Amino acid sequence: MPKTAREVLKILKKNGFIKINQNGSHIKMYNPKTNKTAIVPIHIGDIPLGTERNIWKQANLNSPRIYH
Repeated sequence: MPKTAREVLKILKKNGFIKINQNGSHIKMYNPKTNKTAIVPIHIGDIPLGTERNIWKQANLNSPRIYH
């Protein structure tokens, strides 16, 4: 099920990511422990499923459902 940008950011924060930059409608999140960076688009409504999968790949989170 697609998630909103707010839900995705919440999951990333629970996994050690911090906001390091915002450029327009995109937030750059960084995890200092894993040295991974993920870009989250901030738009109205749900994030498309393909985009959400790319965010999880960038963050190296294979199964984000378990991190709710």
